[in-house]
Amino acid sequence: MLELLKIVVLGIVEGFTEWLPISSTGHMILVDEIIRLNVSESFKSVFLVVIQLGAIMAVVVLYFRKLNPFDPSKSSRQRRATMRLWMKIIIACVPAAVIGLLFDDWMDEHLYNAYVVAAMLILYGVLFIVLENRNEGREFPIQKVGQISVQTALLIGVFQLLSLIPGTSRSGSTILGAMILGCSRGCAAEFSFFLGIPVMFGASLLKIVKYGFHFSAMEVMYLLVGMVIAFAVSVYAITFLIGFVRKNSFKVFGYYRIILGVIVLAYFSVTALMG
Repeated sequence: MLELLKIVVLGIVEGFTEWLPISSTGHMILVDEIIRLNVSESFKSVFLVVIQLGAIMAVVVLYFRKLNPFDPSKSSRQRRATMRLWMKIIIACVPAAVIGLLFDDWMDEHLYNAYVVAAMLILYGVLFIVLENRNEGREFPIQKVGQISVQTALLIGVFQLLSLIPGTSRSGSTILGAMILGCSRGCAAEFSFFLGIPVMFGASLLKIVKYGFHFSAMEVMYLLVGMVIAFAVSVYAITFLIGFVRKNSFKVFGYYRIILGVIVLAYFSVTALMG
């Protein structure tokens, strides 16, 4: 029962942090360190990635009509526009897919640690604050996802490469990049949500292929519960973020990242000294 409660907590954390530009990895590492999920390392590696499928289904449900090129209620022009949107999403995912496949093991071995996560939390927190200070009173030329060009989509995909470093945040790097390239806050957040669909499905498939899926019935239940919780919380988190950025900047997330980064750094430094 206690392990199931831990899974619920991790599902809640994943659902909130996957879409906000505050690094789900940083939060999951810290929370897992505190609650200590009592499962095998191979299952934990798969769980921490595959649980994201629950979060991604929230995007699919919330934006199903917008992302569905075969919606019978759409005109032929709208269907073509949806197909073009998917083309841009796929193009934007190519850089991270290629580099991720080539360097997945190396990054897991050399970068997946608390100190890298803390450094990236703080660095990108500062970048968000600096960028939003620069953006005060600025009119963004790209207000809607449909206005994003193929070239801009590819450049946003290059920014998404940064999220391969733990603690950067996939949504954080893509939102930051999209805003630098002229996208409004709402447009940047929405496109970031859409990019998460192929990225997370691909990352989950990669982990399953790497570790296999030879888990007990209890572990499979943990995975399903975590995904359901992540889905439910993600629906709220996505709705909240889109509503929030219509009236506010991302600066508050920058301050939050810096505070969390200092906490992560302090916690693991003290733990290392005591251990």
